[in-house]
Amino acid sequence: MKYQKLGKTDITVSKVAFGCWGIGGGNVWSDMSVDAAHVADLLDAASDLGINYVDTAPVYGIGHSEEILGKALQGRRDRFIVQTKCSLNWRGEGGEFEYERDGKTVMRDHRASAVRKDVEDSLTRMNLDHIDSLVVHRISRTVPVEETMAELQKMIQEGKIRAVLISNSTPEDFENYSRYGTVAGVQEKLSLFNNAQEVYFPTCDKYEAVFQVYGSLEEGALTGRRFYEKSFGKGDVRANAKWMQEPYRAKTEELFDCLDALAGKYDCSSVNLVQAWTLKQYERLNLLTGFRRAETMQDTCKALDVEISDEDCALIGKLGKAVREAE
Repeated sequence: MKYQKLGKTDITVSKVAFGCWGIGGGNVWSDMSVDAAHVADLLDAASDLGINYVDTAPVYGIGHSEEILGKALQGRRDRFIVQTKCSLNWRGEGGEFEYERDGKTVMRDHRASAVRKDVEDSLTRMNLDHIDSLVVHRISRTVPVEETMAELQKMIQEGKIRAVLISNSTPEDFENYSRYGTVAGVQEKLSLFNNAQEVYFPTCDKYEAVFQVYGSLEEGALTGRRFYEKSFGKGDVRANAKWMQEPYRAKTEELFDCLDALAGKYDCSSVNLVQAWTLKQYERLNLLTGFRRAETMQDTCKALDVEISDEDCALIGKLGKAVREAE
């Protein structure tokens, strides 16, 4: 395993992070049903591989992901850097409408009282005395940044949280948040099919921040052809993936042909190549990936040792671009 500092903090995190969105289940991951014992086994496997960074959020399964992760962490807490999020809740106490999911109305609320209650609720659900890293899940355009960050800084001083990141944001948001305290990193989507957030890299350089990637496998669409043979329930995040439709689908065949050929050259899986391509995009990149099986976790860690040539990296990137720009 490889490690890096979480921005300018004293927190050391593994380059691969264990994402717990999927274990929340619900309509979003309709074929996912795991219990705390299964998650505990996954945490043990992660620890054996050197993965110490775990990410969840209150809204993943409307509290379910945090609840079962908290149970699984019992007796294991000292091995992991636990990251969760704030600013999205279903308490009905105000804010801006975000979405309806699993019978709940989720609101975006960055008021000081709301983010504090988010943290307290997460601590209770996970049975923890502190959260290592807290991500502002969505960015508000109505609540002043200084109000949100002032409360987060108070909670750092109180020992409830140790570090702050922001997500689904812009470099301008990072600059604004940084005026009121240290921002250790960002959590943004980046993949072969979606590279818009490359614009963030200079800002991360300026602040020595970590760029944590989610969606590098596009919820499965970049794992290979077998994904396109599956069907998913209504509301499942994978059901509406545009990559499964034409004209994008035809272009994925060219990409997968290339990945299959290169997998033999590099003695790795085609998924490893996608992940290695992602890791090569930025030095301080952190690869956040969801796991339901220890074998998948083991395979992902192999990507850290895959050294793709600049030529092959450019070829993979070119074919990924052809998919996202297909019309």
